Amino acid sequence: MRILALESSGLVASVAIIEDDNLLAEYSTNVEMKHSETLLPMLEEIVKVTKLDLNSIEAIALSNGPGSFTGLRIGSATAKGMGFALGKPIIPVPTLEGLVYNCYGGSGIMCPIMDARRSEVYTALYQFVIKKGTKKDICCKLRVLLEPQAIGIMDLIAEIDKLGKHVTFIGDGIPVYKDIIKEKLKSPASFAKANQNRQRAASIAVRGLELYHEGKYIDSDDEKPEYFRKTQPEREAEEKEKAENIEKK
Repeated sequence: MRILALESSGLVASVAIIEDDNLLAEYSTNVEMKHSETLLPMLEEIVKVTKLDLNSIEAIALSNGPGSFTGLRIGSATAKGMGFALGKPIIPVPTLEGLVYNCYGGSGIMCPIMDARRSEVYTALYQFVIKKGTKKDICCKLRVLLEPQAIGIMDLIAEIDKLGKHVTFIGDGIPVYKDIIKEKLKSPASFAKANQNRQRAASIAVRGLELYHEGKYIDSDDEKPEYFRKTQPEREAEEKEKAENIEKK
């Protein structure tokens, strides 16, 4: 089964194609360029190199949040357009789960952290639970220990210390909050290396394939990014409405 995956939730732009357990191609960049200028050219390059007929893919896996509002909108628009044109379903993959799948099968607690500004992170706590598959093979099931949310970094540290287990941090929040984590966290911790600590379309594809087999895919028209927060225009409208209400009083 072939899955095309798109990742544009943060600074990283990434496109990948997998066929079952085989990664056919992945193209990622982590530079300050607009995703509107990079995502489609990267996709075109992968299609060219692999000589892929896009009609042969069975679904499009998309990192659908949380993350950058602009990046998520670009990824969503790209996936929706392709899904409509090709008649393929979309698999919405939580960005945080994609990050955790960079370290698939790791022991202890997995903590993806994405910088959400205002001393907050987009985060969750996960654990890989090893269980036997149907053919006596070993596989891992992702268990949620703390639901995905935007939370203050000190509140996150407190939640981790309640569990008191080794934790691995993954994500672009590491360079921002590493020092305070090392200073304040009592539990043992490690930080993912360069090959694991940023968003990857390949991980979105792998997780997406699992979700597809669980029936968790949608029509392209139904895809909507998960922002976790209100957009800036929404916040500004609320603040304006509050100010107007105060003046009326």
